[in-house]
Amino acid sequence: MKRNRNNSLFDRTLLRRSLRASFIKLDPRTMIKNPIMFTVEVVTLVMLLLIVWIAATGNTSQGSLLYNTVIFFVLLATVLFANFAEAIAEARGKAQADSLRKTREETPAKRIDADGQPHIFSSSALKQGDLFECVAGDTIAADGEIVEGLASIDESAITGESAPVIREAGGDK
Repeated sequence: MKRNRNNSLFDRTLLRRSLRASFIKLDPRTMIKNPIMFTVEVVTLVMLLLIVWIAATGNTSQGSLLYNTVIFFVLLATVLFANFAEAIAEARGKAQADSLRKTREETPAKRIDADGQPHIFSSSALKQGDLFECVAGDTIAADGEIVEGLASIDESAITGESAPVIREAGGDK
């Protein structure tokens, strides 16, 4: 029986790493790569300096302390959320790539030998020109060409498209 892996957006480990990364990404050397968010970060710093200045001098010509503090926290939340969303996307992409690599190493393949009988091998043992058999429900062990039959194939791990595609022998490659 297969164990279901947690592919939820709210995986605790993923969230913890992404939250930590959102603070690490506040480094201006990192933020400068995204000019819009860098500008928001600079304005957030200016607002922090303004809050300190208002608190130290009591001068409210630039707005009240409460108003400027609220603006500061809104800007800070915006930068942190943008960094958090970016970190989540990066982590999910890396996890999906790792999963594909692991699938490539662990997927069994029913290679058809010279006697015409399928024998199970590791997909990493397949070489160019080998024929292997896939039946309904199998994970396709390697990139290849359909030489016989018709199939509905889930290519979502590669293309991101959730709908299965129909492939047939001699069709597009």
